[in-house]
Amino acid sequence: MNDRPILFAPHAFTSPSAVADTLAPDVAAALLASAGDISLVLGSDGMIRDIAIANADLVAQGFSDWIGQNWIDTVTVESRTKVVQMLADSAGAEPARWRQINHPTHGGDVPVRWLVMRLAQGGAIAIGRDMRATATMQQRLLQTQQSLERDYIKLRQAEARYRLLFDLGTEPVLIIDAATRRIREINPAAADLIGVKPDAVNDQPVGTIVDAADRDAFIAHLGAAGASDDLSAISVRLASGREVAISARLFRQGRAALLLVRLLPAQVATEDAGHTTAMGDVIEHMPDAFVLVDSALTILFANGAFVELAGAASVARVVGAPLATWLGRPGIDLDLIVNQLREHGVVRNVATILRGTGGGHEEIEISGVVAPKDGDHCYGFTIRNVARRLRVVPTTERETPRSVEQLTELVGRMSLKDIVRESTDMIERLCIEAALAYTSDNRASAAEILGISRQSLYSKLHRHGLGNLVSGEN
Repeated sequence: MNDRPILFAPHAFTSPSAVADTLAPDVAAALLASAGDISLVLGSDGMIRDIAIANADLVAQGFSDWIGQNWIDTVTVESRTKVVQMLADSAGAEPARWRQINHPTHGGDVPVRWLVMRLAQGGAIAIGRDMRATATMQQRLLQTQQSLERDYIKLRQAEARYRLLFDLGTEPVLIIDAATRRIREINPAAADLIGVKPDAVNDQPVGTIVDAADRDAFIAHLGAAGASDDLSAISVRLASGREVAISARLFRQGRAALLLVRLLPAQVATEDAGHTTAMGDVIEHMPDAFVLVDSALTILFANGAFVELAGAASVARVVGAPLATWLGRPGIDLDLIVNQLREHGVVRNVATILRGTGGGHEEIEISGVVAPKDGDHCYGFTIRNVARRLRVVPTTERETPRSVEQLTELVGRMSLKDIVRESTDMIERLCIEAALAYTSDNRASAAEILGISRQSLYSKLHRHGLGNLVSGEN
């Protein structure tokens, strides 16, 4: 044997010939076959003399038919250079290294990671590992990263919109830390009303903005707002001498409890209290979009989440407009949803799309209910954005419809072209099952009466998930 060691591991065997002397031929063959998902015995000219496959799925992909072919003829065009280089490197003194090569099959390209080692008698051994599971995992990681990046961009955009609205708003507003009673943020309108510069009161005790005589009542109101959302506004005198009505509401940001404090003229707060209800506040601050429409599907009310999802400038831009302006494919989805509502009174988690005012669309789920209104009826819809959910990476296997009833259920969910493809798969599966039943599972006979080759039958059996592909052949 050649005394030149095959360099593979950082610390290889010091005496390869001694190892070889202790291995029987069948043991050595078994070790090579188990070292990877597929192992090849190559001649000096690159021809495949023998093959061992540990992964049954690779047999179904046609890898077992490679014997007698040149290895370079089993790879894609862009992988040919890698094969030539690996065979050349195996004859040199450089350590052998793994390289990924793609092999074309009827089900698409199959990535395999190969290691080539030269034999002393000439030729080489190639050990391969199926990389499809790794590729799928990499694809899922990429999708996760892209989803995180999209969420980060949306968060930055939301932060910019919040800052713009907070600074340009005409209503005086303060953000107060509920635990320390210190001012976190104050908008310019509130700073003008109090008579201070915004930076001068940041992180200062909130009691300093109120006259000393009303300070205790003001602090007590803030404490009550932390325990209840249904509090009436109270009138206090600011340190500047102006009398205002103060309304506070608790909200949370992360793990911090904060208070949103509004400073309003006393008479405005009194008028507004009669029109604001706890239910209205809940709907307005829902994380899911909510919209109420009349029997003609004209929008009567929409919360802030719907306005943001639709990309509208304000609530006034959507109230009075047809819901069809944004929801679903024109003339299809909304009509189907309304018909279901009229028949059953409720729909749940219907998948459709919502078109934004500035173009593009978002994938959504919509649930709805019918409600009576002054002798007529109206519809309430909750809309949930599902575009950011991580999609499941599609696999090569899928369950085809098994009956005409299942095919008809696809109408409205798939295009006619896709439904025809599904029906073709169903007919093909049924014919193969009938042929196998007729021949008592004799696949050679089944292929003959179907008028297809054995290999084509095996391919279709694998694609439809029929039979045991690793069992003995008839």
